[in-house]
Amino acid sequence: MFQDWIGRGSLRQDEVSERLIGQFRATLPGLLAPAEVPLGLFWTLCPDALDPSLLGRDGHPRLGMALPPLPLPRRMWAGGEIVFDAPLVAGDVVARDSRIEAITEKTGSTGSLIFVSLRQDYFVGGERRLSERQDLVYRADPVPGQAAMVYPVAADLGVPVAVMDLPSDPVLLFRFSALTFNGHRIHYEPDYARNVEGYGGLVVHGPLQAVAMMNLAALVLGRSPARFNYRGQSPLIVGESARVEAYADGDALSLRVVKPGGPVTMVGRAV
Repeated sequence: MFQDWIGRGSLRQDEVSERLIGQFRATLPGLLAPAEVPLGLFWTLCPDALDPSLLGRDGHPRLGMALPPLPLPRRMWAGGEIVFDAPLVAGDVVARDSRIEAITEKTGSTGSLIFVSLRQDYFVGGERRLSERQDLVYRADPVPGQAAMVYPVAADLGVPVAVMDLPSDPVLLFRFSALTFNGHRIHYEPDYARNVEGYGGLVVHGPLQAVAMMNLAALVLGRSPARFNYRGQSPLIVGESARVEAYADGDALSLRVVKPGGPVTMVGRAV
């Protein structure tokens, strides 16, 4: 089902402006490694800017336009992988080629799931600067009275080589949503997040956590990693304490976002 959507996509263009760089730094102070263009800023480029009449109930573009008309309403950015070929620089005019790479239906502990993988390549003057795969997952609405998921306590991995506190508050979430033009209501409308999608409150963006992990990796390595992958593990709710940890892993770094004494919310690996 929906396999005829594979390969569909769009080509858009945007500029890495000084204004955008300044706003990104102002939104994420203390989380970014030194760089002319901070790692993760590419997620602010070429957003879906649609008329409100074309949005779904969650604030994302309505299904059936850029993505297929999936029968499951709840969307989550589950993870992905990024290959960094060359850094972006201020003033770059970036062309982003975005297309659907795969659609997979599965059944998990909470019911039916549909995974959609997007491939996004970013070019400057015909040269690819980075390539990413985004893994989105769609699921059914929570069932009233259904027991909440119980996530395991974080495993003891020893002594990390670096740590970084990850703050979360409503203003941070709002500003990150604005920078990435992300209309998902779970990040700014607490009643919707609780009553419709079943979360404990406003949800900290998966990409925000991934930005913190990739920048901590760059701080340890002294440069951008060549490859970075990440995967969500459990929701991080606004106001909950969390920190980013990096561990030596052969010629790579293993990374995670973890609540003190609680579960891991996201894992990653930088090569």
